[in-house]
Amino acid sequence: MSSGNGNGKEGKLLNSLYSKESEENAREKDIKRNDMKETGKEKTERNTESKGTTHRKKESHEHRKLKEEIEKLKEENASLKDQLLRKQADFENFRKRMFREREEAIKYANSKLLLDLTAVIDDFERAIQSAETSRDFDSFLKGVSLIEKQMTNMLEKRWGLKRFTSLGETFDPEKHEAIATEESEDYEQPVVLEDYQKGYLLHDRLLRPAKVKVAKPVAVIDNTAPGEGGREEREDNEENKDKNN
Repeated sequence: MSSGNGNGKEGKLLNSLYSKESEENAREKDIKRNDMKETGKEKTERNTESKGTTHRKKESHEHRKLKEEIEKLKEENASLKDQLLRKQADFENFRKRMFREREEAIKYANSKLLLDLTAVIDDFERAIQSAETSRDFDSFLKGVSLIEKQMTNMLEKRWGLKRFTSLGETFDPEKHEAIATEESEDYEQPVVLEDYQKGYLLHDRLLRPAKVKVAKPVAVIDNTAPGEGGREEREDNEENKDKNN
């Protein structure tokens, strides 16, 4: 009996030991599995964190690059704006200078002509002084005529101002201004009879028309009635009638 009881106790003891060992093994396995789960989670978190860091670095680099490009564009824009303002100022100065030079050119355009005329004025002054001293009208007339001739020659040679005469020419409305007319049987077309004021050409262009008196041809009036001959024809008809009678 005692031997059987001893074996039963030993069996229970062994079963208890095996059971404890199994529980410990199970706990160890659970711990390992939990450790493995924790380790995988940490790896995932680390990977996620690493990816986030890389993405942030990439975004930071692109942001920095964009900022550099923006700053560069701002500098270029400021430079172009400065150039534009300078160009506008230069153009405004150029426009004012051209306007001023044009006004001066118009204002002093006749300076050379006037300088030539001052010499003519000097000649007139000398002629007047000479006439006051000598009281010689003929000499004064010759002097004035010579001055007038010299002045017209100077104006023609240096300035292209040419005087033209119209007496005896056929009337031309392009260069003649008729201020008087006279009927005449001596001309078949209008002809200038008198040249009241001479005309002038500036180079090849009419500057001033001549004022003239024009001969107006008299129109031939035919008094013959329709269906009848003239006086001579009627006289011939009457003579023929007398001869026949």
